[in-house]
Formats: sequence, C-alpha cells, structure tokens
Amino acid sequence: MVGSSVPKQDRNAEKGGIIETQEDVTPVVLAAMAGASNHRLREVAESFVRHMHAFAREVNLTESEYDIGIDFLNRIGQATNDHHNEGILLADAIGFSTLVCLLNNGNAGATETASALLGPFWRMNSPRTPNGGSIVRSPTPGPDLVVSCVVVDTNGEPIEGVEVDVWQSSPVGLYENQDDTQADMNLRGKFTTDAKGCFSFRSVKPAGYPVPTDGPVGDMLRAQRRHPYRPAHIHFLGFKPCFKTLITQVFVDDDEHLESDVVFGVTRALIGDYRRHDAGTPPAGDVAPPWYTLDYKFVMEAGEAKLPVPPIK
Repeated sequence: MVGSSVPKQDRNAEKGGIIETQEDVTPVVLAAMAGASNHRLREVAESFVRHMHAFAREVNLTESEYDIGIDFLNRIGQATNDHHNEGILLADAIGFSTLVCLLNNGNAGATETASALLGPFWRMNSPRTPNGGSIVRSPTPGPDLVVSCVVVDTNGEPIEGVEVDVWQSSPVGLYENQDDTQADMNLRGKFTTDAKGCFSFRSVKPAGYPVPTDGPVGDMLRAQRRHPYRPAHIHFLGFKPCFKTLITQVFVDDDEHLESDVVFGVTRALIGDYRRHDAGTPPAGDVAPPWYTLDYKFVMEAGEAKLPVPPIK
C-alpha cells in the first residue's frame, strides 16, 4: 500500500536502472548517458536514443525485424574496404548525405554556393595539372569536353589560389579505382585558380552510372524497387585557407536520370550547360566534332578551410 502511494517519477528514481516496463527503457538509458562531459556529444547521443526508441515504438518493431536490421548494419561494415565505402553509399541512398549538406549550407547549398555531397569516390593527392591540361591519363573513348570555370567570393570577386580537385567517371560509367583498364588517377586532377579566379581543363564527357549494387545497399534498392542510377556529373572540391571548403557536382543537363538520382543529389543550380558543338573551330588540333564545353561559376564563402576524410585511398 505504501509503495503504491509513491509518485511514479519517485519510484523510477528509487529503482535506478532497473527496468519494469517498456516505458522505463528510454528514461533509464538517457539518465545513464547524462554524465557525458562533452555537451555536444550528450546532445547528439540523447537525441539519437530518443529517436531510435520512438522509431521502434512507432512501427512496433518485431524481434525478427530487429535481427534483420542488425545484420544489415553488420554487412555495411563488412562491405567497406580501401576502395569502396558502403556506409557513405547507404547515407547517400537514403538522402541523408544531401540533407546534411543542405543543413550545413542552408538552402544556399542548392543555389548560390552550389554545395553537394562528397560521394564515395574522392581520393586525396590527385595529380597537379596545369590550367588547360587534360585529366585523361589513359585511353578513354568518348566525346571531348573542355571545362572553363571561375571561382568567386560572395561579393563576386575572383579568388586566386584555390586548389580545385576534379574527379569523374569514364564514359562507361566507372571511376578509375573500379576499372582495371584505366590508369591510376585517370580522370582526376588538381588545379589552382589564377589571378582571375579561373581554372580550365580537358576531359571527356562523363556518363551516368549505377551505384554498386553487390552489397546490402543494392539489396535495399531492389527491395524498394528503385533503379541504381546516378545522372552524369563531374565532382569539384575547392580548398583555400579562410574559405569554407566547397564540395560540389555539376550534372549533365540532358541526362535521363536528373529527376530520379538514386542518391538525391541533384539541385537546380548544379545542372550545368554541357553545350554540344558539331561545327566550328575546335579548341585544339586533336579535337574532332562533336565536342562539348562547360562553363561554370563557383561561389565560395568565408569560413573554415577543412578537407574531408577521404572515403577511399
């Protein structure tokens, strides 16, 4: 009788971490984590637990579904290696990467600053290449592409000395680390903007491609009856001290999958004008029609210059 008169919150305090009902689990876990000295760690971890517990309650998660989920997470880790990052692929395929990108850049990430997800194929130490040079480092059939870009600040002033990493897939839809027929670092390069904020290079027009589907993310896509294709694009990463690192992609404007990108990475400002030329004076003597040109302006904001962790070596 005495016990029944004690308020519920007092009974919870008295029993500490002893669980009596499913309603007890969440507050007991949160109380156990409350001693974290790092405020941000505590904030993120507590929110994660609340949302995970709420998810399980919302869908009334069964034990067999729980086992499937744990196995799925284990397989994500097992499928990750030096040349492939299945964890990033999962984050991309559920729109999480794009969401985090836009949260950290505001909606300007889809307009003025043209920010986008890093993707799973960026490598450090791309070969330094002079402006106007080619990133084609082994025989790579496909239409020639000449890219001319300018990097400016939010006032429209050119930024000199920006190191710009460029990487793309081949016209058959494979990055060089996926394809033994391509030379190491094929279709990758590092450029430096000149006094006018400009850099340029030659390449071949990229093609759309399927994301890897031989792992758990592929199983998820098939179960959801989704196609695995990304629209054709070129990746850019701009780095200079005192400016927020720019990570972006510029998509080919006539690609059939612009509106159904498997990783939800297409924003309006990231659709480039890949202009086809069937006649006229080629940009170089070894260029034959049809060739393509791309002109694009990038805007970098003042901020912290910090390189991301490479997803692959």
